[in-house]
Amino acid sequence: MYPDLSYLFHGLIGTAPDNWLSIFKTFGFFLAIAFLASAIVFSIELRRKAQEGVYQPDKVTVTEGAPAGIMEIAMNALVGLLLGGKGWYAAQHFEAFRHDPASVILSGKIAWGAGIVGALALGGLTWWDARRKQKATPVVRTVTVFPHDRISELTVWAAVGGIVGAKLFDLFDNWESFLNDPIGSLTSGGGLAFFGGLVLGFFAVVAYMYRHKIPFWPTADAVSPALATGYGVGRIGCQLSGDGDWGIVNNAPKPGWMGFLPDWMWSYNYPHNVLNTPHTDPVPSVGIENCTWDYCYQLSEPVFPTPLYEILMMSVVVGILWMLRKQIKIQGLLFFIYLALTAVERFIIEKIRVNVVHDVFGVKMTQAEVISVVLFLIAAAGAVYLIRKDKSKTTSPIE
Repeated sequence: MYPDLSYLFHGLIGTAPDNWLSIFKTFGFFLAIAFLASAIVFSIELRRKAQEGVYQPDKVTVTEGAPAGIMEIAMNALVGLLLGGKGWYAAQHFEAFRHDPASVILSGKIAWGAGIVGALALGGLTWWDARRKQKATPVVRTVTVFPHDRISELTVWAAVGGIVGAKLFDLFDNWESFLNDPIGSLTSGGGLAFFGGLVLGFFAVVAYMYRHKIPFWPTADAVSPALATGYGVGRIGCQLSGDGDWGIVNNAPKPGWMGFLPDWMWSYNYPHNVLNTPHTDPVPSVGIENCTWDYCYQLSEPVFPTPLYEILMMSVVVGILWMLRKQIKIQGLLFFIYLALTAVERFIIEKIRVNVVHDVFGVKMTQAEVISVVLFLIAAAGAVYLIRKDKSKTTSPIE
């Protein structure tokens, strides 16, 4: 496994692991790539729909040549404070930062002297740059803005809402661990529930769309292949880092029809996984013989590599959505198809995946299975509603 980029480069070109690249964790790296991939696909679809006349541009007033506002200077000064203070603290405590960046980034640890310098520098630069461009009489003009012009803001809202939602849902699913170590659970870089990210990220984006009067249904269709793409890319990070999102124990022999595939695609013990602890599920981890690296644990028994299966399944989902995106004319229907496919995919994978099981009206189900069922029912009901609504519009009454 590749818990951080130093291990990834070791696997690719043979460089020694546990170097300065250790500060870049593989899961976090692919999480960032996942958001970027989603933003690209989302932008492509929004731009296509704008060209088809689905969206009407919003008119926005822009002022050029005005001095920098107090809030703008203050926000940039805050960024400078964090970059300078956290950056200098990380440099002074590099070993601790290399092993656990979240313990520095998501804490009150900061070098205040460097932070104040950073705040003054970035705040001052903001003031100076605005003053350099300042005009005797600021010019006010109106520009047209389409939804694809707001893709960076939409992505930020989705990212913040998604990460917060994913963390909150994971905390609810592991409530005892949270109660035992609240700070550690909140600041941990692991433990992210996909459906929690989907739900809260969805509401965050909808709030942004409502504020800027962006039509819901065509935008929901546009974001569907983007969400599926992001989820698939994110699972690459889970598989490569070995973050615990693996399956149940699998000691069964590899089926004959999989004979041409490598053994790790059927069962795998995730050596050098990012969890780096003997306390893992569904079986404890054991030390790797003669390993002197920072990450030297592997599962004591092989398990199903479920992140790999999800990557493959979501690739199919993306393909289906991409193929249908121009064929379906009913606005919103592609979004409900996405929900249904995602629900089915996750419900299936939960059967061989490690997760916390809850008692739901006498039935043992995981949180993801419950949400999958709810999402599928919503998708089915929504699709039927939209299809019937479309038929009522196109069918003329009989005279």
